Amino acid sequence: MNNRWRRLAAILLLSASGAAVAAQTCRTDIAPTAPDSRFTDHGDGTVSDAATGLVWKRCAEGLSGAGCAGGAVSTFTWQNALQRAADADFAGRTDWRLPNKNELESLVERRCYEPAINATFFPNTPSSWFWSASPYASYPDYAWGVNFGYGYVDGDNKHYAGSVRLVRGGQ
Repeated sequence: MNNRWRRLAAILLLSASGAAVAAQTCRTDIAPTAPDSRFTDHGDGTVSDAATGLVWKRCAEGLSGAGCAGGAVSTFTWQNALQRAADADFAGRTDWRLPNKNELESLVERRCYEPAINATFFPNTPSSWFWSASPYASYPDYAWGVNFGYGYVDGDNKHYAGSVRLVRGGQ
């Protein structure tokens, strides 16, 4: 078995076991779309985005700690994701919400994949589907989201499980 297949087998084995896989790859020949200079870490689990004026939870729901290494990523149906946001009380604030499609997409780092996000300010982000608050107009059973594995935006069935990253401000 060559090294490429060994690495793939190890990734699949770790993924199946539920262990986190930190394998972000970034191209250095492409300019960053979400550079470090855009973000400010407040040291309380929140990050401000100078480009959008939004304040984000640093960790995906279910993760905690300075490097978002504590806990396990939680997944939710779309309706449960909306409710999680409505119930959120974090860093002394209760005005957290699910981001709309464009807000969530603004976090995508186009030069990176697995995950396609600024890993300095949003560490241990799973390379998976994240819900937005935006319903998918053409299909009432769908809502928009972002797959942070490769940064693509699409709709998915509201009954499927997805990750959540909360935001405040804007709109």
